[in-house]
Amino acid sequence: MPRTPRGRLTLAEEQPRSRRHRWTVRVVIGALVAVVGVAAYAGGRGLVDSVGAQRCQATALKTSVTFDPEQMSNAATITAIAQRRGLPARAATIALATAITESKLRNLTYGDRDSLGLFQQRPSQGWGTADQILDPEHATNAFYDALVKIKDYQTKDITAVAQAVQRSAFPEAYAAHEQEGRILASVLAGYSPGGLGCRLAASPHAADGPTVRSLLTAELGVTSTLRGTTLVVTADSTRQAWAVGAWAVAKATDTGIRGVTVGSRMWTRSTGRAGWSWATADRPQAATTVVIHLA
Repeated sequence: MPRTPRGRLTLAEEQPRSRRHRWTVRVVIGALVAVVGVAAYAGGRGLVDSVGAQRCQATALKTSVTFDPEQMSNAATITAIAQRRGLPARAATIALATAITESKLRNLTYGDRDSLGLFQQRPSQGWGTADQILDPEHATNAFYDALVKIKDYQTKDITAVAQAVQRSAFPEAYAAHEQEGRILASVLAGYSPGGLGCRLAASPHAADGPTVRSLLTAELGVTSTLRGTTLVVTADSTRQAWAVGAWAVAKATDTGIRGVTVGSRMWTRSTGRAGWSWATADRPQAATTVVIHLA
């Protein structure tokens, strides 16, 4: 039998050790990959929680829907105008579902043929001039003007109602967004207290009190009092108070609003998880009092 130099292993001895070595290396690498993966996931989640994309979330009927701040601001305008006009929540649901279908709640400067705006209304069909249609308040009022002329619009199928208003080539599309419309209408009209949260980056400037007050009156028909760096609203009911509060959160992206207090709850502008929800207010108010924090 051939002999090996002292200290050397034979081929038969060397192979098992080689296999053991490769197995050990694989285990170590696997463990490192797992650790790095968990760390990356945790770090990624932490990054999303702290500096993630700006989003708004509306929760009602045990369901949540998310939109970006621009979309939620437009949804707030549509819902607020329905309330200012004294229309039922069903009207806002129909309008919201229609706007989601037509423009994804964006004030588009283009569309099929001469269609424009939130509802893709056409100047050539009598909805107004291009400039008027691109004004969300005008476009929304024009939609409601047409909606209220439809007999039994509150009980009819949304496809039939929206089609009667819009005269769309794809009327069946409206029904697909009815649930989203219902959730948004419920939250933004104050029927689901605390149902709206927005994760927003810090505003570079304080909100302008007179501008916010004017917008609040124009869209929601509510008066407010400017007190230092806050706007104070005394609502007619707790539902209206929450409607004002939800409107203010939705409009924070446009105006720079820093926080909103409704009764004993408060929303504070944040890019983290806190932006999704309402916490206990530092300075609780009466249930029908809303304080909009401008700075």
